[in-house]
Amino acid sequence: MYRGRLWTMRQYSGFGDASQTNQRFRYLLDQGQTGLSVAFDLPTQLGYDSDHPLSAGEVGRVGVAVSTVADLAELFDEIPLDKVSTSMTINATAPVLLAMYVVLAKRNGVDISLLKGTVQNDIMKEYLARGNYVFPVQPSIRLTIDLWEYCARHLPKWNFVSISGYHIREAGATAVQELAFTFADALCYVQAALERGMEIDAFAPRISFFFGAHNRLLEEAAKFRAARRIWARIMKERYKAKNPKSWMLRFHTQTCGSTLTAQQPENNIVRVTLQALASVLGGTQSLHTNSFDEALALPSEKASTVALRTQQILACESGLTETIDPLGGSYYVESLTNRIESDVLKLIGEIESQGGAVGCLENGFMRMKIEESAFQAQKRMEEGQEKVIGVNAFEMDEKARIDLSKVSEELEARRIETLKKYRSKRDDARLKEALAALSEASRGDGNLMPFIIQSIETKATLGEICDTLRGVFGTYDQ
Repeated sequence: MYRGRLWTMRQYSGFGDASQTNQRFRYLLDQGQTGLSVAFDLPTQLGYDSDHPLSAGEVGRVGVAVSTVADLAELFDEIPLDKVSTSMTINATAPVLLAMYVVLAKRNGVDISLLKGTVQNDIMKEYLARGNYVFPVQPSIRLTIDLWEYCARHLPKWNFVSISGYHIREAGATAVQELAFTFADALCYVQAALERGMEIDAFAPRISFFFGAHNRLLEEAAKFRAARRIWARIMKERYKAKNPKSWMLRFHTQTCGSTLTAQQPENNIVRVTLQALASVLGGTQSLHTNSFDEALALPSEKASTVALRTQQILACESGLTETIDPLGGSYYVESLTNRIESDVLKLIGEIESQGGAVGCLENGFMRMKIEESAFQAQKRMEEGQEKVIGVNAFEMDEKARIDLSKVSEELEARRIETLKKYRSKRDDARLKEALAALSEASRGDGNLMPFIIQSIETKATLGEICDTLRGVFGTYDQ
């Protein structure tokens, strides 16, 4: 009997031009990829339309620019939304982007209960490590749980959160800190959902996680094994979850961009392979492999294809899918797993003694730990204690000769013109009425998702919706 498992293969597509990303989506689907992942540009993540003054120079630079549901329609043109699994890297504005996806599905005649995918929707790590926040902490947590509640009712196949250790690790955290801080954030969300009146077994099976993978193969595999045990213990012992699916740690892994080098970039193919191998050995259900040129630019088509082929070789040629937990029983891996689990639980205890994730956000405890770890790692590299091939060991004078992906200088002007035309074809009275209703609802304590969806149906832009919420909640200023 077959006892192995496969993972969903993902390759991020993040170009400023929605039509170009759509072409990449179609290409990846033709290549046999089973999931689509999209990263959005900085203005979209921060709740600004492409024509906002603060968006100048940033439109489409680090991802797709999406200001309207029409932009999202261009992005997913001729993509069957009920047949694909879509992962969206979006946090502060996650409710708006998911609402756009729902509106688009309805317009395309798709039953929204069939939609599959994940929205990151993890605002706590933005305050801690990434910086793409909009509103103050408590309103942001409210919006996070609004999205959970909406999905629990209407999108049974959708993962409404991907609690992210990846960005914490990229900021400089150790493997132990990555798990401890991620689970501390998870406990914050779970408690908020319970206080909302949601039942643990009604929402826990849809919680997902997002971790990073570094180069230390066995440590990373042990980290994932420890993470699975910790989450099962938390769900069973602390929250008394009865559904076995609530105990499962379902997680996506991405190989870590911070480990990639601009020097000798082809070496990154080997690094990514090691990190992907660790992820699979550790039991990941979904995997993204970075492209070898990402230390230099957004991924080129060639580099993205190599990254995808890396996963396909692991899946089809390595035999890794023929067994579950292939490292189980190894003395070293088991002892390493036990040590990581113990250290993580100890650190979680420290966090909870200081008021949990929110308390440690306010007193700076977790950020201080990350900064110290990042400093020590950089110091070890600069002093030669840790070798990085091509950087402080086996250097070469030869410059990289690879074709880099470039974002068109004309993109911003095109997006602004498109947005201008979109606004000119709206019923302003209906739009103002919908935004006024959203503003009023924001002053209460009800779920805001229906009001956000209603606003999008009247052609409100992302920026207009976020400005409405800013008018009530204010912004986070640290």
